[in-house]
Formats: sequence, C-alpha cells, structure tokens
Amino acid sequence: MSPSVPGPRRAPTRGRRAFAATWWGQAWVTALEDSTLDSARLSRGRTYARQGMVGPVTIAPGQVKAAVQGSRPRPYRSAVHLPVLTDAQWDTLLDTVAARAGHLAALLDGEMPAELVDDARHAGVPLLPQPTELDPECSCPDWGYPCKHAAALCYAIAATIDADPFVVFALRGRGREEVLGQLRARRTASQATSTPSAPAGLPAAGAYAAWTARAEHTPPLPELPEPAPHTAALPAAPPPGTGLSTADLERLMADTATRAARLLTGDTTNLHLTQHQDAVRIAASNPGPQWFHHLIQNTGAKPNAFARLTRAWRHDGPTGITVAEHPHAPDPTAMTTARTALTEALTEMTTAPVALRAWRNRLTLPDHGIQLRLGPDTRWYPYTQDDGEWWPAAPADPDPVTALTSVWQQTER
Repeated sequence: MSPSVPGPRRAPTRGRRAFAATWWGQAWVTALEDSTLDSARLSRGRTYARQGMVGPVTIAPGQVKAAVQGSRPRPYRSAVHLPVLTDAQWDTLLDTVAARAGHLAALLDGEMPAELVDDARHAGVPLLPQPTELDPECSCPDWGYPCKHAAALCYAIAATIDADPFVVFALRGRGREEVLGQLRARRTASQATSTPSAPAGLPAAGAYAAWTARAEHTPPLPELPEPAPHTAALPAAPPPGTGLSTADLERLMADTATRAARLLTGDTTNLHLTQHQDAVRIAASNPGPQWFHHLIQNTGAKPNAFARLTRAWRHDGPTGITVAEHPHAPDPTAMTTARTALTEALTEMTTAPVALRAWRNRLTLPDHGIQLRLGPDTRWYPYTQDDGEWWPAAPADPDPVTALTSVWQQTER
C-alpha cells in the first residue's frame, strides 16, 4: 500500500526572515547547510526561495520535488532525496510514539517533541535528517552539490515542515493517515490483550466522594525520614570486561536510592529524562573526571558542548538543557516587553549606548558578551560569551532585568 502523503502545495516564502521558526524546521535547514561547504550556492538558493522562484512542491516517500525557475525561461526540475525507513525502523519509531501519550498529542498539535526525536535516535531510527542523508538532484547544468536550485527547494520546504511535523514522517516513507492508523491499531491490540476479567469501574464522582469520606477519618501519613547514606557493599565484584568497578556500581545504587526518595516526596522533576539528559544529570553531580570522560565518550557528545549542558543543568535542571539546545519562536509581546525593560535599565547602568539584538527567543548584547534566553517556562536564562561560545552563567529569573544584572558585573570586570 502506498503511503498517504500531502499533495502538491505552494511553498511559502519568508522575506528576509529565517526560513524555519521551529527547532525541527531549523534541523532541516541545518542538515542542508552542513551538507556542503559551498556557501555561495546556499546564498543563491536562499535568494531564489525568498523571491518565490520555487514552484508547487510535491512531497512523496523519500523525496521532495518542485520546478525551480532559474536564469533560463524554462524552470529546472529539482528534487531532494532522503532515505526512507525500513519496516523494522518504522516498528521501532511507532512503538516510540505510542510509548508516551504526550508524543502523539504534541504531533497532532503541530509540534515535534524533542524527546521523541531523542528516543528514536537512541533506538537507531533517524527521524530528522542528517547532513549525509540529503541527496540533491537537478536538471540544470550546475555541478554544485547541491546546486542553487535544489538548495532553494530545501529552504522553501522548511516552512512546510515547520507547520506540519508529519511531513518529516512522509519523507521517511509513511504519511499522516497511515501513521495514525498504525498507532490506532497498536492501541486496539494493547486493549485486546488486557485482562478481560477486570472489575467494572465506579463513576468518578462516586469514587472521589468515597475517598474523601475515608480520608476524613484517616490519620495523616508520617513525615518521610531523610534517606540514610548508602553503606551496603556489593556481594560480588562486577564481571570482568564490563568496564565497571565496584565503586561505580555503588555510586549508581546510591544515586538510584536518592532519586527514589525524592519521588516519594512528590518531586518528579527528574522522572522522565532521556538517556542524553540523564548523562548530563550524572555529570552535574561531580562524579569525577573518569566518569565525566566516560559519559562524554558513551554519548558521542563533544566535550565543550557536554560541559555547557552540565553547567546548564546545575543552574536550572532539565529546562536548562532545553534552553541550551533548542531555540524557539516565543510570544512576540514577551520579547518586546523584555527589550523595552532592558533598554531602560541599560540607560541607568551605562552612559554608552548599548546594542541589543533579538533573534527568536534570544536577546544579545554583543559588545558586552551577554545573552538572555527566554525559556518555555517564561523565565530568562543568562548566558555569557567565552572564546566565541555561549555558556550558561547564572540561574534563570522571571525578570529579564534581574537576569541581566546577575551577570553584568562578571562581564564588566
């Protein structure tokens, strides 16, 4: 059965703004730009896309096609190919989507959950494209890879991916309706295998009333004691060749006990972490240089990038990692209000004029090496620049001016 995919559509143009407004749309653009060192052809491709020279786009399994008008009267036939997933990879991806109800809810709401992409990648399924996977094709005589016409097509389709993350699924081989149908089939099969003799439930109002009546006559639970230090020793050494020492396993046991104690108190902050986030969490607990090295090696992260995420966790936990890794398009009103407040504060903090640049959820003071990032929790995360890279510098704050002043003195010394 052929996948159900969107039909031809006119690719939107975006003037001089960025072609992608979401992090997954930007991932598509990044894959294109990282696939070549020919910046001149990319620049021409951006110009062509902005000028509306990309015709109606056809999305099909493994490819996106369109006619792109060049310098000649007759447009060129351009396409970009992307490997489709195997049946086994699709089974893994659909299981990953079905594992959390929030994944499907986010997709239906037009969002691509970062956790879904991370979980799929760790399971060996590349949902978003890698630079080596994009394969451009064009009928023009240009030998560029990609040529400016295929590059224009890639830029033009980014806005479509922004608006509908199911386009990525279609490019990987299965369209929206087929994916939803297979997810429904999984849910039906799961319900059919559940215990048939389960007792009938009670109406919610009646169950709540009964619970309330019991609770009024039930003494409150005692306060939980502080978790005792882990002193138990392992009965045997780890098997040879695992790379683990007894001290390593005892540290993991202590970490597990501490997290379990927090869960009993109702703290679920660190409950749903990806493998990538959990590695950062462990590194942030100062396990020692050897652990830090192994965590970097086993996650495949770059040392500097991993160190920045570790600092982000120490300041703000999982949300700090999200802010560090994923720029997003926030409410324009929030950005305008913050920019006005910062401009007023800066006139009191310095007599010299201060440049303040805005990009997506970031406000940057380039002359002072300071950047404020608006997080999904509406707090402002302060960053400072070191050797051309932005590092988390202090805990987030709901007030952008407070976030600015928390790092102002650091940069003015």
